[in-house]
Amino acid sequence: MSKSATTVATYKHSLYTALSAVLLLTSASSALAASDRVKANTLISNDYCHSNLENHIPSYQYQSAEQQALSCMLTQVKPYQQADKTARQRYWAYKAQAWLNYALHQNSINSRSTAGAYAAQAAESILRALQEGTEQRIDLYQDIPAMSALMRPDLWATISALKDSDGIAVAPREMAFSEVALIWAATNQCARGWRESGIHFRMADRWLEQARQAYVNAHDSQANVALQARIIRYYEAYAPLDSGEDTCRGQALSSI
Repeated sequence: MSKSATTVATYKHSLYTALSAVLLLTSASSALAASDRVKANTLISNDYCHSNLENHIPSYQYQSAEQQALSCMLTQVKPYQQADKTARQRYWAYKAQAWLNYALHQNSINSRSTAGAYAAQAAESILRALQEGTEQRIDLYQDIPAMSALMRPDLWATISALKDSDGIAVAPREMAFSEVALIWAATNQCARGWRESGIHFRMADRWLEQARQAYVNAHDSQANVALQARIIRYYEAYAPLDSGEDTCRGQALSSI
């Protein structure tokens, strides 16, 4: 073999050796990273599931660690939705449930958006407040997160007016579910267009109509007239905040 051929062969051998080493290191690093993620998720799951995994293996065996944690959190909020709890406690428990449903959906479709993480964190914060008895400190007026937008000022006006009028006392579940559905709808519209938002806007509308009807049935005509006046004032304040564009940048909402 000529000297030049020998040199080329030696070079190729060295190159293949180097590439193999790089691939080996990359595979090892990926395995370690995956291992770290599993450990982190297991810790999250263990924070909320406790003995549930052992008692309900069939329910969880096909779920990821994150899905297990979210499912266990759903189980933990249920006691706060019972009739012996205050309307405020039930409202927050239902809101946590709505956020968890949102987070589970995002997880099930392998979404990489921030929506799932926000929903999970919101639910976790509410659950901890309920467990610690500090739910009274949570602001009732829901700011719209940056992943979403104010796209139905009429519905948001009704939500805020009902909160001002103690509507949570008569419809805690409906109020909670309508809020999260509105945020979910607008987030979908920003991400994938109006065809992906319609079902959630309709859900929010139905929940809110039920809440309003429950309020009307529980109060006299004077209170109902006052509620309508509040809705109008809120709508006048919120309508200019709706740009009409499918752009999500959040919105601060407060009482007036």
